[in-house]
Amino acid sequence: MGARYEERTSRFGGAVLWSWSGQREPGRPVLPDGCMDLLWAGGRLLVAGPDTHAFTPAAALSGSCAGIRFAPGTAPALLGVPAHELRDRRVALDALWPGPEVRALTERIGEADDPVAALEGIALRRAAGTGPPDPLTAAVAEHLRQGRSVGATAHAVGLGARQLHRRSLAAFGYGPKTLARVLRLQRALDLVRAGTPYAEAAYAAGCTDQAHLAREMRDLAGTTLGGYLAATGYEGLAANSETAQPSGSRTTA
Repeated sequence: MGARYEERTSRFGGAVLWSWSGQREPGRPVLPDGCMDLLWAGGRLLVAGPDTHAFTPAAALSGSCAGIRFAPGTAPALLGVPAHELRDRRVALDALWPGPEVRALTERIGEADDPVAALEGIALRRAAGTGPPDPLTAAVAEHLRQGRSVGATAHAVGLGARQLHRRSLAAFGYGPKTLARVLRLQRALDLVRAGTPYAEAAYAAGCTDQAHLAREMRDLAGTTLGGYLAATGYEGLAANSETAQPSGSRTTA
């Protein structure tokens, strides 16, 4: 039986519910996206912190698993820990929350017909007690997602550079410059997956040229665009994008 991945929008604002069944393909990486996840894998509840580089799940995260992926900046208030403490880490939930509570939640999800819905329920109930995420961090993420500079973002939300950096570490796990790079890379990948040639996607996402996008892929993903697309099932698209020469592009690499 082949691997199957599904996702749907969550009732928890900005979050995505996802499930994976079957064996994960060797070498299939998860790229930085500014998000954090609450996971159900191997009969355990885990938290995936914000990544600064590509992560290849180990055998413990293969097979059937489920998760809720929180939008950038929304998980720390829910989890009760600054995002930078979980940067590039996967930790058991009972390292963050009281053991008896986590054991009860683990038992509940283990008995649930739909673990994804059960995870969503945990997030919604927890949020009712912790309150909504800081709207300022949501504004920061949105400004950077739109391609605005760090300076323009700081001015728009009324923070100084040091304040923005400090708030970003707690909310996103890294500074605004790194978050901007991560979100820009994700914008470019979305465009490429939709069929946009590499150079055109690079320019539209905010890179200076295709070579700039290639460097960002190597720095953040540890691979090339073509290599990543091939590893994630976009072989034909990778070949088409590398040979296409869009009008109006600055350069090709």
